Amino acid sequence: MDSQPTFEDQLVTLLPRLRRFAFSLSRSPADADDLAQAAVERAIRSRDQWSPGTRLDSWMYRIMRNLWIDTARSRARKEKFEAPPDEANSVGTDGAVHASTELGQVMAAMQRLPEEQREVISLILIEGFGYREAAELLDLPIGTISSRLVRGRTALLGLVSER
Repeated sequence: MDSQPTFEDQLVTLLPRLRRFAFSLSRSPADADDLAQAAVERAIRSRDQWSPGTRLDSWMYRIMRNLWIDTARSRARKEKFEAPPDEANSVGTDGAVHASTELGQVMAAMQRLPEEQREVISLILIEGFGYREAAELLDLPIGTISSRLVRGRTALLGLVSER
């Protein structure tokens, strides 16, 4: 008797990856938790739109990315005054600067990357998606994915070696 994991079981298994991706988008642990929760809620409400046998992780990442875009747009409309980009990139990185592990250095450097590079690096290098899967998920041409990944890797290496 070959029993497939239930939708809920698969979703629970994905939670650490979803939280990690949410953090790469939001750059904030609190916002990442909220984003992951919202994505899971939407997935449960829209469960009938997911086709069993297809990749639940891709579907979930698309939901999360769309929620993040909505959140970012909403914040932009609500906030008239923002910190300059240079200051915004350094907020909250003091602890990471003093971190003794390479992971801390890489995570701090990741936060300084532009969102489109951070997104691609997170999906391909951290989550293990292929170029084609990432392109479909982000609704971008593979060439764009490839160039963002190359630019992002180069920038990330430069940022890590600065420290």
